Amino acid sequence: MEHADVIIIGGGAAGLMCAIAAGRRGRQVIVLEGSNRIGKKILMSGGGRCNFTNLHTESSRFISTNPHFCKSALSRYTQWDFISLVEKHGIAYHEKTLGQLFCDNSSKDIVKMLVSECEETGVRILTHCTDITATLDNAYYQVHCSKGSFRCSSLVVASGGLSIPKMGASDIGYRLARQFSLRILDTSAGLVPFTLTGALHELCDRISGVSCRAAVAVANTRFIEDILFTHRGLSGPAMLQASSYWAPGDKIEVNLLPDADGIALLLAAKRSRPRASLRVLLADRLPKALVNELQKLFWPEQRDVALADFTNEQLRRIAIKLQSWSIKPAATEGYRTAEVTMGGIDTDELSSKTMGSKRHPGLYFIGEVVDVTGHLGGFNFQWAWSSGHAAGQFV
Repeated sequence: MEHADVIIIGGGAAGLMCAIAAGRRGRQVIVLEGSNRIGKKILMSGGGRCNFTNLHTESSRFISTNPHFCKSALSRYTQWDFISLVEKHGIAYHEKTLGQLFCDNSSKDIVKMLVSECEETGVRILTHCTDITATLDNAYYQVHCSKGSFRCSSLVVASGGLSIPKMGASDIGYRLARQFSLRILDTSAGLVPFTLTGALHELCDRISGVSCRAAVAVANTRFIEDILFTHRGLSGPAMLQASSYWAPGDKIEVNLLPDADGIALLLAAKRSRPRASLRVLLADRLPKALVNELQKLFWPEQRDVALADFTNEQLRRIAIKLQSWSIKPAATEGYRTAEVTMGGIDTDELSSKTMGSKRHPGLYFIGEVVDVTGHLGGFNFQWAWSSGHAAGQFV
């Protein structure tokens, strides 16, 4: 049986950052990764350019049963700290929108940077580590897997959640938590597209690939970004954001004119463009294919009627529909396409300072497996960097 100071289960963003932080302290670290390569989610992120953090990272951008839990880690290893690391390695990057930072070249640059830091601090990384089990024996954790048996004083679970199983996601983190009697909150898919049924599904299918800017509201939360119509339902940044707050049975409200007073807009157009059709007017602001579908839905009997021939009340009703389109999703696409897993290890079980278990000294949980989920746009990577770094100071 091989001995190490620290064994980390999971070679993703959180696990590698923890390994680097611990290695810098002179700790002997071994990372056990179940798949054939480390950092798979990093590699696929941002269309292959890795949205590695967000300039506007703050605790309000995270969802957790305890909204205060993430503050300690986020304040001790900030987005600026990670940006400094990126700059130290000469990785070119840019801000895309809303503070989202992406590599100019490739997400491979981030993985290469993490590997280089691991090598510099003597961290060993083993891949293809399957059938992982762990036990506690006289204050030491014994970890067994297909690559051998290991003994350590600090065991870090950085195995991620259930999202995107084709990338190697597994429930090992939750199984280990249950084994050591830690509470686990119900999990669900987050940052995930919605599916629809019936007439709305058919509408989305007909205009699959069309996108527009909209305000999407659910559970007293509102996001203004693009929405995308798909052959299954609704996606795009605003819908992905809303999905993290949605519960089965909830309706979502879509405002297709988020930057306008819809009633004032239509009534003013009636005066200034009386001979124009409503379809032509709205096509100045929304994709024509979407307007054609909205016409069938909201004013089917007046397709070719000029604005002058609408009553003011008719235009008011149509404007209200355009700005408060109520949609009831059938479901989400689930973990198959979800970017994150909601819920997980109850934060009451962990120290916000160390990420260590309050019940079992030497046992740590970091990253997505914990009940902390960020908004879309690099926040989940920042939680991985911050929580991993926090644990790395104490393992």
